[in-house]
Amino acid sequence: MTFICPMDAATNLKAQDDMDARYPPIADYALLSDGCSTALVSRDGSIDWCCMPSMDADGCFSRLLDRRNGGHCQLAPAVPCVASRRYVGDSMVLETSFRAGEAEAKLTDFFAMPSGGRGPCRLVRILDGMRGDIEFQLELQPRFDYGSVVPHMSERGPGLFVAVGGNNGFVFRTDMPVQVDGRNGLRASFRVGKGARFCLSMEFHAPECIDDVAANRSVTPGSPDCDFARREQTLEAWHAWAARLAPIDGGAMDAATRRSALVLKALTFSRTGAIAAAPTTSLPEWPGGTRNWDYRYSWARDSVFAVRALYRLGCPSEAEAFMRFIQRSSAGSADELQIMYGLDGKRRLTEVELPWLEGYRGSKPVRIGNKASEQSQLDLFGEIMELAWTWHASGHPIDAAYWAFLRDVVDAACRRWQDPDSGIWEFRGEAAHHVHSKAMCWAAVDFGIRLARDGGFDAPLERWEGERDRIRRAIEEHGYDRRRGIFVQAFGRPGMDASLLLLPRIGFVAAGDPRMVRTVDAVIDALDHGGLLRRYDMPDGIPGPEGAFLPCTFWLAACLAEQQRPDLARAYYDRGLACRNDLGLFSEEYDPDAGLMLGNFPQGLTHVSQIMAWLAMMAARPLRRDPEPVPGPGAGGPHELPGDSSRRRLEQDD
Repeated sequence: MTFICPMDAATNLKAQDDMDARYPPIADYALLSDGCSTALVSRDGSIDWCCMPSMDADGCFSRLLDRRNGGHCQLAPAVPCVASRRYVGDSMVLETSFRAGEAEAKLTDFFAMPSGGRGPCRLVRILDGMRGDIEFQLELQPRFDYGSVVPHMSERGPGLFVAVGGNNGFVFRTDMPVQVDGRNGLRASFRVGKGARFCLSMEFHAPECIDDVAANRSVTPGSPDCDFARREQTLEAWHAWAARLAPIDGGAMDAATRRSALVLKALTFSRTGAIAAAPTTSLPEWPGGTRNWDYRYSWARDSVFAVRALYRLGCPSEAEAFMRFIQRSSAGSADELQIMYGLDGKRRLTEVELPWLEGYRGSKPVRIGNKASEQSQLDLFGEIMELAWTWHASGHPIDAAYWAFLRDVVDAACRRWQDPDSGIWEFRGEAAHHVHSKAMCWAAVDFGIRLARDGGFDAPLERWEGERDRIRRAIEEHGYDRRRGIFVQAFGRPGMDASLLLLPRIGFVAAGDPRMVRTVDAVIDALDHGGLLRRYDMPDGIPGPEGAFLPCTFWLAACLAEQQRPDLARAYYDRGLACRNDLGLFSEEYDPDAGLMLGNFPQGLTHVSQIMAWLAMMAARPLRRDPEPVPGPGAGGPHELPGDSSRRRLEQDD
């Protein structure tokens, strides 16, 4: 990467503009998944990110993080075209239509769902001529280990190629007129006329198995009929899962919520039940910044949110699978719990930097692994117990072994709630006594008491009840600003934090409690930016800005709906909904000034939060008018709510 003198501002700005032009906006990408592997496809037909055979495996196409050297597979027209795209029904099968004048061709991309859940990880691309004819080009350049390994490509027969390097191997089958490009890739140029069909499939195999796989002639290389049959089989599998979606409270589900549910399913690792936070790493929270993290792991918190949302939408099997995953990964002991795991249960997620990658739009460093896995985040106990209570309350049994684990979790919350922690936002500086973390410890004990009583389980109820009451007193004494009548971020920290919006969810305080109404208004006043919410307003020790955090906006909409403030709830919900791309996918963060997606993509927590906000708004119908403003402490009468000014800002934006 060319060195830019920081003193030359004009040169620096031009270089950044040139780099931005080389990288598509995050919103240009679509997600592909089979429940094991994931890929991102750009609007111009380029697979710029792909991890096989698992979502957290080393990238085999990493152009997303290095435009020149990351590797990609682009299948696109050689002439200017108008592109449009869609997912086929309730699936993760992507169709992109390219139109040039009267000519049109359709590209279908998907990970094949194997029959019976078994078979190699296979990414398929099918190109169909619809009208006229268009010249297409294929450029296939795999680069293993995040671009650091240039594999050797060789031809093993007509339309059959293999690429090997390090501990990765791929078998490519195609009926396109391809040629090996410099021993490291494939290239083709051909015309696609009406009725023509061309196929390309990519299978991951261990290098030591490549020769046997390539020698197997039972599958015709690049067979259009075979690949199209895989398309139909894959659509059937996705549609069968989506047919289960039905909110337990009744009512029709809107398109945005259905798509969010499908994204959560796509991020669920089918072998273990783990749920990835996102399929990407190091997409920046601000362009050119250093807030670049690896999210391809299973956070207990985010996963519990996802499980709860899917359960509400009629998918209880995901809840059971994740509960078993947590039990296995923690070895059945609260002392062995981590806040996150690899998708196969791996515990050591060492964070390292990849200096050979320039980063998305120059955002360095690129990181794999996540140091936050070593942090103490005490809300974990509450999340696990809430999931267990939801499971029990829905009529599912809790066996003796599971109860032993849950009792251990409650005891750990009783022992550790007085400790400072890194909090929900994973602050990398000094630990603090975060109000949200304390409240989740309270919830862990409260759910444990309710479970023991309702299920007749053996438990030290008197001790637990005493500890639960002590946690509440501590929060109300040290985490509540009596002068302003609001909850605050942490003991001794008066700033606002969007995680406070989650307090009603666990029953610590009712959404309509005057303290919570005032807290919501204070959050809006302090954190609103263009109708979206930032996470907090206190320094976090990491240089540079970040965007608005989209899940927080949906948390706010849900809270406002529960407070019977329908107009403001709808305004924030619609503002958040407007931040998705044309396929209904959300990123982690958003720059409301530039209208750009930021952060890892698509972000599971954003989709979860959209679902929960939608459910809250549906449950609040028929909605009443906003309540009377709540007087502040010591005030002589009503005062204007901060929400009123926020509503005016939103109306102006609209």
